[in-house]
Amino acid sequence: MNSLKSTAMWLAGVQWLFFMFANTVVIPITIGHAFDLSAAETASALQLSFIFTGVACILQVLIGHKYPIMEGQAGLWWGAILSIAASASAAGYTLTEVGGSLSLGIILSGILVATLGLLGIGKILDRMFTPVVMSEVMFLLASQLILIFVKGMFGITENGGINMPVAALSVFLVILVAFLTIKGPGLISNFSILIGIVIGWILFAFFFDTEPQAEAGSGNLFMLFPWGELHFNSGIVLFAVLAGLVNTTNTMASVKGVASLLKKNPDEGTYRRAFLLTGANSVFAGLFGLVPYAPYISSIGFLQSTRIMNRAPLLIGGGLFAILGLVPPLGSFFSTLPASVGNAVLFVAYLQLFNGAVRNLEGIELSHKTIYRIAAPVLFGIALMNIPASAFSTIPMMIRPLVFNGMLMGILLAILLENTVRWDKFNR
Repeated sequence: MNSLKSTAMWLAGVQWLFFMFANTVVIPITIGHAFDLSAAETASALQLSFIFTGVACILQVLIGHKYPIMEGQAGLWWGAILSIAASASAAGYTLTEVGGSLSLGIILSGILVATLGLLGIGKILDRMFTPVVMSEVMFLLASQLILIFVKGMFGITENGGINMPVAALSVFLVILVAFLTIKGPGLISNFSILIGIVIGWILFAFFFDTEPQAEAGSGNLFMLFPWGELHFNSGIVLFAVLAGLVNTTNTMASVKGVASLLKKNPDEGTYRRAFLLTGANSVFAGLFGLVPYAPYISSIGFLQSTRIMNRAPLLIGGGLFAILGLVPPLGSFFSTLPASVGNAVLFVAYLQLFNGAVRNLEGIELSHKTIYRIAAPVLFGIALMNIPASAFSTIPMMIRPLVFNGMLMGILLAILLENTVRWDKFNR
């Protein structure tokens, strides 16, 4: 029996490993392209991302918030950095000036978040993140990620067409993983994500040509400021500091969401430790050219899909992920995981975010008047997500990445409406 439990624990750790990999591998590659980094520099960033993401997860589980939540490179930061880099030439800046200013801003924002965490910012944010706000965060995150996953599943070509064979395999994997999750007995259901990735990878290798997305290298792994030497551009530095503050919403939403699944009530110390580590992680990211870190809200959907709530599998997965970065051939092998396979499996896992969103609304009375507290932030955020980034070119660069981020703007509107309007009066 103990042997079976040990095997199941290690399999759960491998499942976390694939979850981390699918959520991480594309980020340093796209950042490398954005800042015109060499192949060796991009490969080193990929390696370091594997190592530090694994270590960051382990640290949060052991001494941070102590919940089974992936700590990874934040999507909000990722999109904002890509937007700033793409706008550099139009604004008259070089990429090294932008990169150096972003690095400085990221370091300052990390210090600020860590300091505010120690001073008790978690207590303030905890009051702001009501069950309704939490519900809207999950709706918006699910909408944003599902849109990304569907595009990846269908293998959209350079001319905008759908790759039908790849799309057919992706749809098959979605049906398979969903069936195993709903109908699979015991361990089969718990490991449906892992089973789907393995089967999808094998089928993709059989029917299609596979190519590594990037190769782990043996260059200077800890090179300081690969985006450019530290530079002070007041607008970009201020933007980075603001983005770091806004990114605290990831910590609040993920900790509160997972605590609800575990039927626990996080105290002030939990938030202090979480913010302190996330701030320290961001300082590290600024020094070594990585996207800043935050707890992943999407961990909620992963936990709901697998129904394995123990911390041990995440510790195992984090350790294995760090090893991938330390052993370049392993990292190179795992980089052959087809993006469409990872997207199809994550598509099913993240559908569970709707479960959490609906559960947070239980007991809340809605009418034709109070429905605006839900509809306005969610639909406004989704609308912004579907507007091309080029449409925001007339907005000042300092606030542009924040304004065109539909998820962020929806969350801010939700917080504003929940903390300024007495909705209970409209139900009388």
